[in-house]
Amino acid sequence: MTLFPMFLKLEGRSCLVVGAGIIGEPKIESLLTASASVRVIAPHVTQAVAKWAEVGAIKWEAREFQISDLDGVFLAIAATSSREVNGIVFREARRRNILCNVVDDPEYCDFYYPAVVRRGDLQLAISTNGHSPALAQRIRRELETQFGVEYGEWLEELGNIRQELFASDMDAEARRRLLHQLASREAFEARSAAIEREAVVNEPIGAGAKS
Repeated sequence: MTLFPMFLKLEGRSCLVVGAGIIGEPKIESLLTASASVRVIAPHVTQAVAKWAEVGAIKWEAREFQISDLDGVFLAIAATSSREVNGIVFREARRRNILCNVVDDPEYCDFYYPAVVRRGDLQLAISTNGHSPALAQRIRRELETQFGVEYGEWLEELGNIRQELFASDMDAEARRRLLHQLASREAFEARSAAIEREAVVNEPIGAGAKS
């Protein structure tokens, strides 16, 4: 099966998470990062999940899952220790055409969580189609080394420039060429070199001198 890669907007959408132990906690956190409206069904939760509920970041109901919990849900995550319960969540979600992911059970998944590198608005997602999350994590670590935090800052600059160019009366083809030039590796390296030179110039006299 070939997966369809996409980045999904979840802001304000109703997302259900069934189970909130050490497996469910990071899934809840990822939904919060995406500004989803998160409802958790679980008799017991981790300290972090309890804190999110306490401050109103999520809604937590301390009980077992009921099929009616899927009413009005856009996306569902099943992260309980019971494969039977997880299966019920998945099958009922599929019957209702609700996207569902059962953590660590590829058979019961409409989508997989990728390994992600985040640098500001830059996101690099790696999937192995559920075959080897360990490989995806290894590739993520390699990409984290290759793409440092400076890429997030650079992307923000590129976004601002793009908005300015589109607000101008520049010819469309000339604008396209300029945007590609600004996003080139050469442009990034030139920017990095300029930042390093500025840091040296602004370094206080005597800084780094040995006492």
